[in-house]
Amino acid sequence: MMDLKSFASAITQIAEEKGIPKEKVLETIEMAIAAAYKKDYGKKGQIIKAKLKPETGSVKFWQVKQVVTPDMIYSEEELEKMKEEREKTATEGGESRPDESGRIRFNSDRHILLDEARKIEPKIKAGDDLETLLDSREDYGRIAAQTAKQVILQRIREAEREFIFNEFKTKEGEIISGIVQRIEGRMVFMDIGKTLGLLPREEQVPGEFYRPGQRLKVYLLKVEETPRGPAVFLSRAYPKIISKLFELEVPEVSSGSVVIKSVAREAGSRSKIAVASTVEGVDPIGSMVGQRGTRVSAVINELGGEKIDIIEWKEKPEEYLANALSPAKVLEVKIQIRNKAMAIVPEDQLSLAIGKDGQNVRLAAKLTGWKIDVRSPESGEVKAAAEPEESEEETEEKPKPKRAKKKSV
Repeated sequence: MMDLKSFASAITQIAEEKGIPKEKVLETIEMAIAAAYKKDYGKKGQIIKAKLKPETGSVKFWQVKQVVTPDMIYSEEELEKMKEEREKTATEGGESRPDESGRIRFNSDRHILLDEARKIEPKIKAGDDLETLLDSREDYGRIAAQTAKQVILQRIREAEREFIFNEFKTKEGEIISGIVQRIEGRMVFMDIGKTLGLLPREEQVPGEFYRPGQRLKVYLLKVEETPRGPAVFLSRAYPKIISKLFELEVPEVSSGSVVIKSVAREAGSRSKIAVASTVEGVDPIGSMVGQRGTRVSAVINELGGEKIDIIEWKEKPEEYLANALSPAKVLEVKIQIRNKAMAIVPEDQLSLAIGKDGQNVRLAAKLTGWKIDVRSPESGEVKAAAEPEESEEETEEKPKPKRAKKKSV
């Protein structure tokens, strides 16, 4: 049979195994012991507080009462009147209105009048808590082991869930590493440290295969509370995973001298990323690519070979749109009304500008937020058109259409 001293000696072990701060484990055990003491020796309405000394296993108990004044509580007449009103409302089938006075029903087990409280503690004020030391029972270690064990385990599980939720909530929008633990149907479960993360089908990269034991970098999409504990949702398809991977690989991005303005992605196939320099003399594209392409290659490898086009963001819409259609050479960009532009491309560059199944112009439109028509100078016929998609992942400050129109005059 485990006694209180055994509980205390196990605190460090529990904290290490569950990844919970030692103070939180101690607080949880104290709450459970107090609940067990109240069950055996206290009354239903009492508030009992326990303090456990981990070094000795000794425990002390206090009863907590709120200090009140007569104007903070209902009188007997008022309580009787409220009771009559409730009975009348119930008989007539109406709904009782909630009390908004802020006053309380006096309970001698939970409350104490200010005059009485000052006989014990002269400097106490209304609204404070008065703590009265209770008798410690010599046989309480044995009794607590029986009555508090399940409560303690439950409270530790709750503390663990709360700690996991708070820890991963602060990591939302960040890149974390995980190991594929198992695959159930379309759902991939990943070990991300103190819990399992969920990689649902819609957040997986098309054509990417996962196997148990595989280590991957994932984007922490969101953390939600569920009846079964915190649910950590992960993503491999979210566009911002690209900008976060570049932050890890490119010091200029993490320092702020190179800024990622916008990302457009078709997961597993191709992405476009627009970058700009905030420091004179820093080449944004060169910084992203790295010496001999080492930096961009590291990101591409992490994404399973996905192609990445890095283009320079420009304030002028004409220049920005021409860059976005890279690797095609653009002869001219004509700004039209309502965020619409016409890109004129040489006949031999049309296939590059449009891309396979229109992918290049489609990504360019999504990257810039402009509707783009592509045509050749010879025929004058529109060869491809792409409209932007609304994307919360975009961080670019798009040039305003009104301003762009003014520039084209």
